[in-house]
Amino acid sequence: MYAVIETGGKQYRVEVGTELQVELLDVEPGKTITLDRVLLVADGDSSSIGRPLVADAAVSAEVVRQIRGEKLISFKYRPKARSRVKKGHRQELTVLRISDISLDGKSAAKSAKKAQDDAKTERQRLEEAATVQAAKDAELAAKLAAGAVAGAKAPAKGAAKTTAKTEAPAKAEPPAKGARATPTKAKAAAKATPAKPTPAKPTPAKPTPAEAKATARAEPTAATPKPVRAKATPKDASAKADAPKPSRTTKKDA
Repeated sequence: MYAVIETGGKQYRVEVGTELQVELLDVEPGKTITLDRVLLVADGDSSSIGRPLVADAAVSAEVVRQIRGEKLISFKYRPKARSRVKKGHRQELTVLRISDISLDGKSAAKSAKKAQDDAKTERQRLEEAATVQAAKDAELAAKLAAGAVAGAKAPAKGAAKTTAKTEAPAKAEPPAKGARATPTKAKAAAKATPAKPTPAKPTPAKPTPAEAKATARAEPTAATPKPVRAKATPKDASAKADAPKPSRTTKKDA
């Protein structure tokens, strides 16, 4: 909501919280005044235009301080008359802060405060939800850490139990001389002495067809023995010489 007011012969567009400098007002700083000359009031899409003033409309403002404006210099020069006049002026001003704009019982300050409170409560609600979620995440992280520690301790206990089981049991004390071993004691001693495990013979794994082919290629094939020719002795040579040669028949003999 905003309004257009008139004071000191000038018009100003104001909203709640606006600070403006107006012509000097005879009011002490810290007091609250009401500006009745309201020319226009607009709230969203609706607006009220005064003719010349808006009925049942008022603007409340708080006097902040009394100040003086910037210096303005006035200089007059008249040629050929040796006339030069220089003056300075600082206007007295009053600083106002708009605190409320009301129209037909509707207050802009109350509406702004309600919106601010709603925004604050929404922010607080989001902050509370964030804190709750952070607490849940921290609790879940603590549970996961505890579970990890317990899981790390469990294998150690299991290993201790297995080592205790694998240890050889204590040997039973032999019976005293002259004392007969009762069947119950004999059974207990038999149970106490563990039977020696027989070592299992490793069964050779059967090679696959591919492995058999590879080994056959890798192993060198056994060379087949060549027939050895017997050397001729001197006796065989003489026997061959003494043997009669076969006669050859020719055409003449025939």
